[in-house]
Amino acid sequence: MTGPLRVVLADDQAMVRAGLALVLGAEPDITVVAEAADGAAAVVAAERHAPDVVLMDVRMPGVDGPEGIRRLRARDGAPPVLALTTFDDDEVLWGALNAGADGFVLKDSPAETLVQAVRAVAAGGSWIDPRVLPRVLARARQASAGSPRDPRRLERLTPRETDVLRLMCRGRTNGEIADALRVGERTVKTHVSAILSKLDARDRTAAVVAALDAGLPAG
Repeated sequence: MTGPLRVVLADDQAMVRAGLALVLGAEPDITVVAEAADGAAAVVAAERHAPDVVLMDVRMPGVDGPEGIRRLRARDGAPPVLALTTFDDDEVLWGALNAGADGFVLKDSPAETLVQAVRAVAAGGSWIDPRVLPRVLARARQASAGSPRDPRRLERLTPRETDVLRLMCRGRTNGEIADALRVGERTVKTHVSAILSKLDARDRTAAVVAALDAGLPAG
C-alpha cells in the first residue's frame, strides 16, 4: 500500500466525527478523505473517494451502521469496515457482525487503539476489541445452540493453515503473517482463502470468531 491510508468517517454526531478526524489526522500515514452522518452517506462517500477503510458507527438515525455495511458489501471492491460501538450495544454490534464488519472498536478506546485498529483492517486484517470479544462469542454460541456443529471443524485445517488462523486471531495482517511465518504474502492469501472455505466463514472476522469459539489458542 502506497501513500497515506484513506479513511471515511461515518457518525451522526459532528463532534464525534471531529474528534475521530483529529485523532486519525494526527498520524502521518492516515488521512480522512470524507465524513458522513449515516450509512447511506457513507456508501456514497466510499464510492466517490475509494477509501482504504470505512470507520462506521453502528447506531445512527436513518440508515444505521449494519445496513450501511450491507450496502457496501453489495458493491464490488468494497473497502473494509471497522465498526464503532459502545460496550452495551450487543444487538446492533451483532447486526454489524452479520452484515460483514471487518472489526469492532469501542468508542472509549485510547487513541492509539483506534489507530492500530484502522491500520489493521485497512491492511486486510481483522480487529475485535478484547472487551467486546467475550460478548461476541457468547452471542455466537447462543445463535448456534440447537444447530448441528462439527466439534472437529478445525481438524479440517492443515498445520500451516492453523498457524495462519492463530495469527489472524491475534489481528495480524497478511503481510505480518507472511513475515512471522517466513513465506510470501501470496501464499498467506491462499491459506486464508482455504481457511474461509473450510470453516464456511464469509470473511476473516467470521473465521476468527469460529476459531476462538472452537477453543483455538491465539498464543
